[in-house]
Amino acid sequence: NSFVTRTNTCGELRSAHVGQKVTLYGWVQYQRQGLFLVLRDFQGLTQIIIPQDEAHSHVKELLSNAPVESVVRVTGIVSPRPLGQENPKMPTGDIEVKAETAEILNSCKKLPFEIKDFIKKSEALRMQYRYLDLRSFQLQSNLRLRSRMVMRMREYLCNLHGFVDVETPTLFKRTPGGAKEFLVPSREAGKFYSLPQSPQQFKQLLMVGGLDRYFQVARCYRDEGSRPDRQPEFTQIDIEMSFVDQAGIQRLIEGLLQHSWPEERALIKTPFPSMTYEEALAEYGTDKPDTRFGMKILDISDVLRGSDIHFVQNALSYPHGSIRAICIPQGVRYLTNKDLELLKESAKSQFNQEIVEIIRRPDGSLKSLLTKFLGEKEQSELIQALNMQEDDVLLLAAGEHKQVCCTLGTLRLLSANLLEAAGLALRDPTAFHFLWVVDFPLFVPKAENPTELESAHHPFTAAHPSDASLLYSDPTKVRSQHYDLVLNGNEVGGGSIRIHSAEQQRFVLEEVLKEDSKVLSHLIEALEFGAPPHGGIALGLDRLISLIVDAPSIRDVIAFPKSFRGRDLMGNAPDYVTPEELEPYHIQVSWPLEEKEAKKN
Repeated sequence: NSFVTRTNTCGELRSAHVGQKVTLYGWVQYQRQGLFLVLRDFQGLTQIIIPQDEAHSHVKELLSNAPVESVVRVTGIVSPRPLGQENPKMPTGDIEVKAETAEILNSCKKLPFEIKDFIKKSEALRMQYRYLDLRSFQLQSNLRLRSRMVMRMREYLCNLHGFVDVETPTLFKRTPGGAKEFLVPSREAGKFYSLPQSPQQFKQLLMVGGLDRYFQVARCYRDEGSRPDRQPEFTQIDIEMSFVDQAGIQRLIEGLLQHSWPEERALIKTPFPSMTYEEALAEYGTDKPDTRFGMKILDISDVLRGSDIHFVQNALSYPHGSIRAICIPQGVRYLTNKDLELLKESAKSQFNQEIVEIIRRPDGSLKSLLTKFLGEKEQSELIQALNMQEDDVLLLAAGEHKQVCCTLGTLRLLSANLLEAAGLALRDPTAFHFLWVVDFPLFVPKAENPTELESAHHPFTAAHPSDASLLYSDPTKVRSQHYDLVLNGNEVGGGSIRIHSAEQQRFVLEEVLKEDSKVLSHLIEALEFGAPPHGGIALGLDRLISLIVDAPSIRDVIAFPKSFRGRDLMGNAPDYVTPEELEPYHIQVSWPLEEKEAKKN
């Protein structure tokens, strides 16, 4: 209550305050028949008793007629609630304030929706009136937890470990590769700034500059269009260190998260487990495994190698062919035929992959189209390999290794959703399973032209020390010194040890990626002036907080997010500007024909 004219907040009064005269400010949450109202502020709720005597008739009239969500000031005496009328669900439930004077500071007009967490509102309406949505308890709680975590991260990095908080430029130039960047016109004809997708180059240059340890709560920008789980502008906890290896970065982040972790959440244990990219793909079908539940993908190629099943033998005849399966526990009991068809259709539509189901009956036998091709020994080995119990359902896929794994990885998550929707508890919503994924490939074939390579992450990532020689002879086989941090099946951070040799950086850009290195001449030149070995990481703050508070969307942990289509529905941005405003930037808009007609009308 420092610096303000209230004596207390609406969430702090207790029995110890009985008899005190207090002044409260807040919003009218609820009013009942001119007898009492509930006043709300950022900290909580207090019940206000409206006086009924003639001497306070003006106070009664004012508070009885105050519209919900009006801002009021109330002065009165703290009193104990009558016996039996206490509310144990409210922290202030043992007291009430008997109003003596009151003032409506600002009356509220008719609301577009009720300010209550249990009232369902369309997301578009919430975004349009975001300032009203922010009054809800859940959003207030999310933003305050976010603030506390960031504060403790600063404390850990700057005060305990000597990091320097540096703000890097927002206006820069285009970076080759990676996500699409927003362009910002300049007054020089044909020349544009670019909003950085991360401070990657600047933090490396800070290491060249000898800063040793850099940190920033960084605003980043990516023009990725309509993606439900992304925002065009987002926040990273951005970190870079000199003279560090991968293990050092991992220990730093584990300590950072332990130090800043909310006390009201389940404790996290360190060190976090680690898994290679190849292991993650083989066992979970994804590079961001959710390790809160089992249902791992298992290789059953050897079990079925001797069978007469045509599609199995066909798959195994290819160099990277394999037969893999997942076992859905109690699938017969919890999944309907419609659910099983949905799983098969998903595999077909997303991956063009056929799926065969095998069910273990209560008598222990197997039910499937394949059983007539399998002898008793093979059936027994299959049951043993997957530890199949009664009523379990096995989903089998055959084909190219990566496609099979990715298909089954997707079905594993979809099956978990279906099982939980049917009442089987698989994933503990209060558990936090962190995991490091390491040894990614350094380069991957381009989707549009598989004969060309692109960086799996970004072109500044160093090769794995064991694969350094392959960089010049067979770059497709090189593993990187990149590492991802995964939480409950979501990537919440990623980083790498960087290339600190100018010669190697130029080789990667020009010879492997076929990029014009002149775009990055400033960075390459900097590496020639005694650049130290360095590495770093960035944590996605929005994603991390949304997982901690179990928010359905990252928009629920950002004060003013953009919509699904990247629009600000409250301020109606982006918006049109006049030709006169565009003139200094040497830009003319070429309108599509239908928009020309619409503007005329």
